[in-house]
Amino acid sequence: MKTAVITDSTAYLPRDVRQAHHIHMVPLNVIFGHDTYQEEVDIQTEDFYDMVKENQELPKTSQPSVGLMAEKLEELALDYDAVVAVHLSSGISGTYQGMVSAGEMVDGIDVHVFDSEMSCLMQGFYALEAAELANNGADPDEIIARLNEMKPSMHAYFMADDLSHLHRGGRLNGAQAFVGSLLQIKPVLHFVDTKIVPFEKIRTRKKAIKRILTLFEESARNSGKVKATVIHANRLEEAEQMKRAIEEEFDNVEVTVSYFGPVIGTHLGEGAIGLGWYNQS
Repeated sequence: MKTAVITDSTAYLPRDVRQAHHIHMVPLNVIFGHDTYQEEVDIQTEDFYDMVKENQELPKTSQPSVGLMAEKLEELALDYDAVVAVHLSSGISGTYQGMVSAGEMVDGIDVHVFDSEMSCLMQGFYALEAAELANNGADPDEIIARLNEMKPSMHAYFMADDLSHLHRGGRLNGAQAFVGSLLQIKPVLHFVDTKIVPFEKIRTRKKAIKRILTLFEESARNSGKVKATVIHANRLEEAEQMKRAIEEEFDNVEVTVSYFGPVIGTHLGEGAIGLGWYNQS
């Protein structure tokens, strides 16, 4: 059985990485007024944050249409027997369910949809693992089993500079706990049961970042080989500093720098920063 791997644009896997690993992608959309842009196709991250500053109204986002996903599956059906589709958390987007619906519409290909229960490069880590297995001949059931095996060790904590973006978009479960102090605190957030929820209220950005690093250090010290990523919303220098700090302290951690692209950046806002990781062994 020949198996394809597909993810969506919020995995933020650069085009060259997707091509090198034979990972296919369907884009989500960012909407500025009457103009719609396909993420990672029509609009790139380096342009997005400038566009936000130039527009009075914040952009909106939308998931890929079921029709677009069905077209992609029909295209893949010409060369593959099955697809493993890895998508951002079903608790913050309907993309996962959209692919389930698209899979039911298309004949000639067996579609297995996986809920990453996260997003950004943490979602990308699942897609990369799936692609490595698929490229080595694993069947869909074996791939899904491995992805489920990874889930318990997947962690991600992040901080939004301004919670109003998440609050407005309805992506922050439990936001009422912060009513009256949205602008005064820098809460550390994480995913629980597919939803974004507050983990801890922190009073300053510096302390929030320190807390995230502490959570990582507590986990990494008791682990074997760890793969990690620092994710930022137009804060590259700060992300690089976090990366260097981790590399100086841990020799069992492979750490990269990634980014919050247009869709996730719309909801987190510029200045967001996070750290995600999982145990490879």
